[in-house]
Amino acid sequence: MMKGLVIESVVSGSISDEFGVEAGDRLLAVNGERLRDLIDYSYYTAGEPELLLEIEKADGEIWELEIEREQDEPLGLLFPPPQPARCRNKCVFCFVHQLPKGLRKPLYVKDEDYRLSFLNGNYVTLANLKPSELSRIIEQRLSPLYISVHTTNPLLREQLLGVKGIPPILKQLKQLTTAGITLHTQVVLCPGLNDGKELEKTVADLADLFPAVQSLAVVPLGVTRHRKGLPDLQPVDGTYSAEFISLWEDRGKALKKRLGNHFLFLADEFYLKADRPFPPLRDYGDLPQIENGVGMVPLFLRESRKVIRQARPIGNFRVTVVTGVSSFGIISDFAAGLTEKTGIEIVPKAVENRLFGSSVTVTGLVTGKDIVSALTGGEIGTALLIPDVMLKEGEGVFLDDMTLDELGKQLGCRAIFFQADPLGFYHAIKEIKRLGLV
Repeated sequence: MMKGLVIESVVSGSISDEFGVEAGDRLLAVNGERLRDLIDYSYYTAGEPELLLEIEKADGEIWELEIEREQDEPLGLLFPPPQPARCRNKCVFCFVHQLPKGLRKPLYVKDEDYRLSFLNGNYVTLANLKPSELSRIIEQRLSPLYISVHTTNPLLREQLLGVKGIPPILKQLKQLTTAGITLHTQVVLCPGLNDGKELEKTVADLADLFPAVQSLAVVPLGVTRHRKGLPDLQPVDGTYSAEFISLWEDRGKALKKRLGNHFLFLADEFYLKADRPFPPLRDYGDLPQIENGVGMVPLFLRESRKVIRQARPIGNFRVTVVTGVSSFGIISDFAAGLTEKTGIEIVPKAVENRLFGSSVTVTGLVTGKDIVSALTGGEIGTALLIPDVMLKEGEGVFLDDMTLDELGKQLGCRAIFFQADPLGFYHAIKEIKRLGLV
């Protein structure tokens, strides 16, 4: 029964620190409510000036702490994130099923956890949601949530998710929206399956739930060269993307006019594949789907113009920056403008994805070995600049477990990562000068 939450750390000088709570202690209950996870902790402590904490110390001793605090004064307790619930779906387009062997083990873990949807913005299908979990979402007002709809056709959805007997998604969405839960939704587009008339119906059904359903992003499926034993799927190419944009861009504008707000968003990848100009940044509203690859490029373009205007001369040296194939043109334009203002020769290099296949062109899926293959024997210059989206956060390793140091040794250069936006890149090249690496 004494499960609770293990305390990862305690903020120095906080209330909990003053009471002698330590890392490794376990918080069992708040005001008599047993804790299942971090969400329970946040829910039962929110706005409560008087709290009774039940703490289990490392030696098994139980403490009861009566705490009085100012309104919303933090307790200073930090916990590890919850272990994600595993996904039981077998989606026909699942990227995890298309991964080759030899990558980091966590990459093969499929999560499907409404808690991580609330905490981190992870997309979930709700197909594995228990009635008790749906009730908890409503009771604890876990909003907003991020839902992978894919289609509102129940039979087609079972086909796409690879499972039978799942709850009808529209019924679930209506339960949540009626209870005041805000939702952001997505459709992973599979040509010949959930596009055409099926997509028209899905968009119409979700638009009918606006404003509780605040946004809908349509993103193209990803197809790697490792789809052995999996259903044949048609990749989204440049021709398909151009036709799709021509049809759905206008429909998105019509929906905006009818609903009074931006609702339907097309992923940046469609525009990159079609080599079509992006809509103005204002058409992306407050960027509700930016973490889903929607609006990242228009935002980058605006920020790059600002950085180039503000840039000043730095020096006379050469750096190479790597990027995925799809964003090479945009990075090249930015590099040319920044070269002119700073005096630094900035050479962008598009890296073909040999691990996943040439149809995978995004920057975030480039591996260390891909970079080595692309740059071996070429002139790199003072430093090789790596956008941080290629690396695991906090660990500095690529998808294939190669580290920055290993990359630098294999190429005989200094490899430096930077925050993957125009200002982050500008700061990185200034830092090269400041550290005297030239």
